[in-house]
Amino acid sequence: MPTVTEATRAAWTVDDLTADPGWIFPLDDRAARDLAETVQRGRDPAKSLLDYRREDFDLGSAAPAIEAAFREIRDGRGIALVRNLLRAGMAEADFELLTWAIGLHTGVPRPQGKATHYLSAVRNVGTDYRSAAGRGYSSNAELDFHTDGADIVALTCYNQGLSGGKSMITSSVAAYHVLANERPDLAEIARQPFFFSRQTEQAPDEAAFYPNPLYAFEDGRLHSKWNRNRVNSAQKLDGVPPLTEPQRATMDALDEILRRPSLMYEMYLQPGDMQLLSNHTTLHSRTEFVDHDDPAKKRLLYRLWLAPPDGRRLPDSWKPFFRSVEPATVRGGILGHQHDERCREFDARQAATLGMKAAA
Repeated sequence: MPTVTEATRAAWTVDDLTADPGWIFPLDDRAARDLAETVQRGRDPAKSLLDYRREDFDLGSAAPAIEAAFREIRDGRGIALVRNLLRAGMAEADFELLTWAIGLHTGVPRPQGKATHYLSAVRNVGTDYRSAAGRGYSSNAELDFHTDGADIVALTCYNQGLSGGKSMITSSVAAYHVLANERPDLAEIARQPFFFSRQTEQAPDEAAFYPNPLYAFEDGRLHSKWNRNRVNSAQKLDGVPPLTEPQRATMDALDEILRRPSLMYEMYLQPGDMQLLSNHTTLHSRTEFVDHDDPAKKRLLYRLWLAPPDGRRLPDSWKPFFRSVEPATVRGGILGHQHDERCREFDARQAATLGMKAAA
């Protein structure tokens, strides 16, 4: 049975993040201006996001901090915060393109849903999070702890809500240590397959659900995947075996551990922040929020999913969702219903730019 024999930087606690803010990467004024100016120079109203290329944007003096933040995701804590992206005077479309430009320099963006959109505007449009097709990013609901559908998730903040919307992050590695110490029987269950719903967003060659353990080891590293909402939704689908009592006990124990004050780091993203998370070593959530009445002030963030050029091999049990577990490969994302030749061309071109293997 594989075990974690020593603590790693990815197995952080709240005290660790508080004592050592080395995971926060503030930009100085010049770096913030460089990013804003590259967006202004590179913007072409005739282009969609998929038409832009990496060479259209020069990150300038912001590049070192952004590169260091992404190294922290891969080799460090699995959480990073880039602060002071220029927000004042930036239109929504410019801030969206700024998010995209950073993504083009750091990975291959991955599609995020039924409409095969490669960048999500995280705002409340009245979605029912608990419905069979519910998604959290388009609701104002409190979310279950979960991982997103790619190696890395980047979240840039344009507007805060009136109240609420607090971000909560827990090291899934640290949580596993606790589970294994307190309930080794349940830790073993967590390494067995659970079934996740695709929330009606499956591509034509995909089933409505897929198996995936909550934890698995690869090359001595621990990987996690969890989303109670999608596990519960899968229980309504034909062909999904009912959850066993040990599985339910494992789900309850994990969710309780994730919310322990010593493990769950809480923060409010400020306008101009970019939060980066590894979906293999962290789990995240968000509290319910109340919005402003003024449409121009409503809570708005941009979410980007990325397959990085230095990604490591994933456990074989990750393949039903990620499609590929090979390192430095275009993998992950929700291909959705409109992943067409134009999308495949973008994926291949961006992969070639970064020296990665194109999607199968």
